[in-house]
Amino acid sequence: MPERSETEVLVRARGLTKRFGSFTAVDGIDFDLYRGEAFGFLGPNGAGKSSTMRMIGCVSPPTSGELNILGCDPVRDGSAIRARLGVVPQEDTLDMELTVRENLLVYGRYFGLPRRVIRERTAALLDFVQLADRATSKVDPLSGGLKRRLTIARSLINEPEILILDEPTNGLDPGGIQEFREMIRAMVEQEGRTVFISSHLLDEVERTCDAVAIVDHGQVIRQGPIHELTAGVRVVVEVQCSDPPAAARALGSSAVRR
Repeated sequence: MPERSETEVLVRARGLTKRFGSFTAVDGIDFDLYRGEAFGFLGPNGAGKSSTMRMIGCVSPPTSGELNILGCDPVRDGSAIRARLGVVPQEDTLDMELTVRENLLVYGRYFGLPRRVIRERTAALLDFVQLADRATSKVDPLSGGLKRRLTIARSLINEPEILILDEPTNGLDPGGIQEFREMIRAMVEQEGRTVFISSHLLDEVERTCDAVAIVDHGQVIRQGPIHELTAGVRVVVEVQCSDPPAAARALGSSAVRR
């Protein structure tokens, strides 16, 4: 893998630690997030992923260690950093009583953007997430997948330098998951966006990320380019059914345990 310039590092963590009383949620982790890449934080629930995301989002201060975000100190410069981030939380926090378009217009005002700029960006973002035809629809009756698209559009209204996604496909059906993954890759490959993704799904980070850190019990177990970490991995899928021969025929294999 070619060497990356230090100027391309947007997030750098060294010995990053987060404690809650006697409990250590994040235990001295190191990683770098580079400009223009999708970086995945992969691990089970309780591994320390969300605590790390909250520190990067400048809503939870580190207990110890070094954390540099966009060349700034998140404790001293939290407000300035947050203005340069886009966040897609685990749960959608949309204004259900507003229309799709109004959600973006209102959110854009939080960043002090001129109304003309907000209108222009709203139109472009609704096109990007394929919601232009639902611009005047209320949010509440939308499907989970459409709400997730709108949440992504809203997170981009300030043209963030880093997009943070915490367990982004929670609650989506298979079709919605596939659409979401394609959208993330398009943002990275076509627009050069920098994305930080937290997930407990190997398949998700494998399909969306360039590099990944595997975390467990608050520590980084392994990290590197995704193609290196998944090389030689054999995936086994176990299906329980009442008719194994029929399942074997459907799968095109006789290796079905009876």
